[in-house]
Amino acid sequence: MGYKYQNLYENLTQIAKDKPNAVAIYDDKIKLCYDELKTKVDRVAGYLESIGIRYGDKVAVLVTNSQEFIISYYAITALGAVAVPINTFLKFDEISYIVKDCEAKVLILSSSYAKELKKANQLGIHHFIWVSDVPNGFVKSAPLDKTYEEEAESLYLGGEFSDDIKHVSFAELLEFPNAISHECKANLDDLCHIIYTSGTTGKPKGAMITYKNIYSNIVGVSNRFKASSKDRFVVFLPMFHSFTLTTMVVLPMHVGASVILVKSVFPFSNVLKQTLLKRATIFLGVPAIYTAIGKAKIPWYFKWFNKVRLFVCGAAPLAQQTIDDFTQKFPRAKLIEGYGLSECSPVVASNLLEKQKLLSVGKPLDGYEIKIVNDEMMQLSIGEVGEIIVKGDCVMRGYYGLDNSDTIINGWLKTGDLGRVDGDGFIYIVDRKKDLIISKGINIYPREIEEVIYQREEVEACAVIGISDEHADEEVVAFVQLKEGMDIEEKELRAYLKKYLANFKIPKNIYFSEELPRNATGKVLKRVLKEQIKDKI
Repeated sequence: MGYKYQNLYENLTQIAKDKPNAVAIYDDKIKLCYDELKTKVDRVAGYLESIGIRYGDKVAVLVTNSQEFIISYYAITALGAVAVPINTFLKFDEISYIVKDCEAKVLILSSSYAKELKKANQLGIHHFIWVSDVPNGFVKSAPLDKTYEEEAESLYLGGEFSDDIKHVSFAELLEFPNAISHECKANLDDLCHIIYTSGTTGKPKGAMITYKNIYSNIVGVSNRFKASSKDRFVVFLPMFHSFTLTTMVVLPMHVGASVILVKSVFPFSNVLKQTLLKRATIFLGVPAIYTAIGKAKIPWYFKWFNKVRLFVCGAAPLAQQTIDDFTQKFPRAKLIEGYGLSECSPVVASNLLEKQKLLSVGKPLDGYEIKIVNDEMMQLSIGEVGEIIVKGDCVMRGYYGLDNSDTIINGWLKTGDLGRVDGDGFIYIVDRKKDLIISKGINIYPREIEEVIYQREEVEACAVIGISDEHADEEVVAFVQLKEGMDIEEKELRAYLKKYLANFKIPKNIYFSEELPRNATGKVLKRVLKEQIKDKI
């Protein structure tokens, strides 16, 4: 595939030139135009350059949803440096692992993490940039001035930082007098960012994503969703997540559209309010969001006066009940399911605007190939269930600092997801390969059982896992979270399941939980549930 731009800064520069007064970011009552955005990016990039950040250096970003996140991300990449967005829900030890693993030289972070990072001197980083100001307890460095570059020379010595730790405020960076001194030299094959996986098993791994990876995604998604400069993308999911970052930050900037910034998903009424008032046209959510919307009482005026033309769902497959509830409430808009993973930049496939299939995640984006294979990497026939493998410009360079020979084979990425493809090329996700339950030699797919449990109106969320017994066979176990104020007995739920499922699929144990553990994108953490179940056996 051919791409118009070599890097993100080149893209932003062109948009700012063509549409200087167009609104790039709606931040509550603030409107930030593309020309203003580029000016801020240039100043932050100029500061980073002055302290020695160069091509290929890693800069970690631990920032909640804000214009500062977007400015930081584009400023880092403007230098040909590599951005490393960090999950804002992590604790010190987890943050420390990522910062040290990627060898970050600077950390840009929200001041709300001051308490968590009291041991900041143990991170091995010597330069901290705080949004919005340096918190109490950290010594603020001297104000920036035109002589700061001279001071920086003592900090950055021969490619290594000195032992002095600097703490500066992001607000000062926006006043830095020297903008970036040269055009960005990064090309399509260079690293753009490193996204660390959620670490559901073992330590998180850093997926190295190039500009080609990113552009293959945003061009493919843009064509699939028919995105244009007239669109407005409402962003409330965490920007550190690959799905949000690519499709709701970089994509709108690519086409010159607007980002409606919502700093948090809570309260959700504010998300709906901003969607309505700012006339959002594209809305990205995860299954938990759409389940909640489908079951909640949505104000009549939102249903009739919102401008959303497209609701997009990623992170995990939607339950059929969720799709039914949602489409009944919003018959004028389309709800599109997609499929992807961080290692694929992240979007692999989505349904088409003109043609969708229930419970399918659609077809691969233009230029991508997928196959369904067995354990020997042999392709299976149409309709057969096997592992999904992906090939195309979306496939990451590899995991940072790790051997990737078992992950990427002859250009094909092993996703670890189980699925099937129908005669029209539509993909159906069956389950995670690691979540597959094998009981008495029979394959059991947890999602199939979860779909039936979700049909009960009392159920808010559920998760089905396999637990090994003393014979190393697996038993089916279900965790169920009920809606507030509603109840159902285990006996009644079990009887209901028997109407729709074979006996070998019926959970041996059903545990009711006040709240299921989730990650930042709403995925239920089955690893955590497996750890919890050990105490119950």
